[in-house]
Amino acid sequence: MNTRHQVIRGAITGLLALGSLATAGQALAQAGSNEKCAGIAKAGKNDCGTSKSSCAGSINADRDAEAWVFVPKGTCEKIAGGSITNKPHNAPGGLAALTKK
Repeated sequence: MNTRHQVIRGAITGLLALGSLATAGQALAQAGSNEKCAGIAKAGKNDCGTSKSSCAGSINADRDAEAWVFVPKGTCEKIAGGSITNKPHNAPGGLAALTKK
């Protein structure tokens, strides 16, 4: 393997590592300073599962009562139709993930 290939592999590895760190950091930030606000998501823009869907971006109608998005703490109560949710199925995999256990 020549030096050029080593440099390219090193660059790709570095980019992948940065992407992983950014994703982990975003998840921690969302959990720490945000809350799950249901009833305000636009169709296809929900952040995670519900009892009717198993993943983010899968809700078919605006303002679905179970579909939620992360918002800064204290914001949800200020939004018409918004309600803070902590239901067990409001997680990755939605209700389907709970029934497999």
